[in-house]
Amino acid sequence: MVIERVIGSPAGMLDALLVDSERQGSRIVRRIIDEWAAGTNRFDRPGEALFTARLDDRLIGVCGLNVDPYAAAANVGRVRRLYVLSAYRRIGAGRDLVLAVLNAARGRFDVLRLRTTNPAAARLYEALGFRPSPQTADSTHVLELGSPVGRT
Repeated sequence: MVIERVIGSPAGMLDALLVDSERQGSRIVRRIIDEWAAGTNRFDRPGEALFTARLDDRLIGVCGLNVDPYAAAANVGRVRRLYVLSAYRRIGAGRDLVLAVLNAARGRFDVLRLRTTNPAAARLYEALGFRPSPQTADSTHVLELGSPVGRT
């Protein structure tokens, strides 16, 4: 499996993910496409990134990192839009995508937050060190990364 950072528009490359996600009743991939087209989220602010997972020549997953739009502080990041093709789940693609996000976040963000209502996704995030944060209205999980190097 290869994890790649997306440079430029993901238009067209996410088509198979879009079809699968909508068949599964999810709007995750549709949101990536629509927000990119509208210019409201292009994963292009400092520290942000969008990653894809490929197995052989097939794109099987996507996950992004944003400055958390719900936090007042710029040092809080947010894991966004994790989606893996239903036929390729449980082979480590989601884990590898989130690890790529964590690597990109280190040195830029002190804290990562996310929201999920999917129990399997919650277990994945918790296995990677996120802890449930039921007291926060705009996230379900948080991970303390510590102070980035060189920041005071």
